[in-house]
Amino acid sequence: MKTGVLLVNLGTPTAPTAKAVRTFLAQFLHDKRVVDLPRMLWCPILHGVILPFRSPKVAKLYASVWWEEGSPLMVISRRQQAALSQMLQDAGIDMPVALGMSYGEPSINTAWQELKAAGVDRVIILPLYPQYSVSTSASVFDTWARLMKKERRLPAFRFIRDYHDNHGYIHALAESVRASWQEHGKTELLLLSYHGIPKRFEDQGDPYGQQCHRTSELLAAELGLAPHQWRTTFQSRFGREEWLQPYTDAVMAKLPSEGIKNISVICPAFSADCLETLEEISSENKEYFMEAGGEQYHYIPALNDNPAHIRMMMDLVCREIA
Repeated sequence: MKTGVLLVNLGTPTAPTAKAVRTFLAQFLHDKRVVDLPRMLWCPILHGVILPFRSPKVAKLYASVWWEEGSPLMVISRRQQAALSQMLQDAGIDMPVALGMSYGEPSINTAWQELKAAGVDRVIILPLYPQYSVSTSASVFDTWARLMKKERRLPAFRFIRDYHDNHGYIHALAESVRASWQEHGKTELLLLSYHGIPKRFEDQGDPYGQQCHRTSELLAAELGLAPHQWRTTFQSRFGREEWLQPYTDAVMAKLPSEGIKNISVICPAFSADCLETLEEISSENKEYFMEAGGEQYHYIPALNDNPAHIRMMMDLVCREIA
């Protein structure tokens, strides 16, 4: 059997414009795995309030982090795809690697068509979400299942649900933290900020929060940190209902009053830098911390196309083949 790899990430607008952002958000926020409110209630709110007013604001945020080559998430994702493909080739493994996004282009269907055209009849699906959530990894599976309904000949496939406690992943995170400390000096506190989900999702059985805390514990152990030297928080909440706590922005504004004025921040749930890391964490939350009396703030980039990160991907893929 010829095996191919399908890398999947969330997606990104095609341009930092209100029109492009509106198109992207419409697809993203229509996903019932992301917002599970009844459609008759949600659609009027989405199209009548959220998209018209939020799209221009979000477009300005995207413009502030947009790279010359394009969206940071897309540029980095393509680099990851190329790096994994090259690493597999260097290891003598003939395995095409395709990139798909849950929302926007290239879609998961576009990636699947690439693999099918390459003669692939076994697919290893790797959503680049270290911690499983119904709103991310499950959404990828939903899309894959819909695509397979149209196929007469189903490929064999393996779905990598999560890798939150994978040793290679923890090692890559620790390596990036140590590199930052070597450059800037070790800080008083390592703050691990994860994308949040509604608390209700966890109450209904989503293991995301538990897996985030497990990742933090393993990373702290790998770095030899005492309990007071690290902290887990959750960012990027949306809407009025309660999300997983503590909230990153609230903690940022409070830390200096606790005497903690020198911190490093890492976002282990993000496999590639994007709006939520480059703007929300590296800029917005830095302002909260510094305005509250903080003195030093260092954002540690996502793993991106770091060789240790790509090696971890290859190990995950090869394990599934075995």
